[in-house]
Amino acid sequence: MPQNHIYLGCRTLLTATNPFSSGLTRQMNDFMLRFYNYTLLIKECEDWLLKINIIIIDKKGKDALYAPLIEHYKKLANSFADIQIIELFDKEIAKAQDISPGAAQSSYTKAFEKYLSSGHNIALDPSSKEVDSFEFANLLKDRGVVNFYIGGAFGLEENFLSQCNNSISFGKITLSHKLVKVVLMEQIFRGLAINHNHPYHK
Repeated sequence: MPQNHIYLGCRTLLTATNPFSSGLTRQMNDFMLRFYNYTLLIKECEDWLLKINIIIIDKKGKDALYAPLIEHYKKLANSFADIQIIELFDKEIAKAQDISPGAAQSSYTKAFEKYLSSGHNIALDPSSKEVDSFEFANLLKDRGVVNFYIGGAFGLEENFLSQCNNSISFGKITLSHKLVKVVLMEQIFRGLAINHNHPYHK
């Protein structure tokens, strides 16, 4: 983030110039030290910010219809959380999907596994428990990192679901990958709004 660049630049400037032994004025020294302390505070606040990763089996690329909506909700949620969308798709997944549903699901698990070691892991699965917006908001409370997983065309295998902290459903209807990202983004912002008493949820 831009604040990190300010923090690093200010720290480098202070170290390089050693203002207490240079020709800089006392007022400049005081200003630089106050500014430096301010950037330290910003950095500390950033470290406390909730980090949310949406990890999805999908080909990379922006969609002209849905991408603006995703960016819209990312900006709305920016004060409460840093949200990243991680799209995963490679030759192994493409090949597995041509073999069988089971092979496809196994390839999704393999792609997701490296993200399971950190954060609170939540899988989106149509056959799992449906949650309302308040239950969803509760999943985001008191977390440092939350990872949401969206499988490919053949869904997620039980082996993967059992490794997640929660598996939830938005209903039994089928949504395209592009659209489910928008629905999830809206629910994330709604959940954050509930948790922070923001008037968005009424």
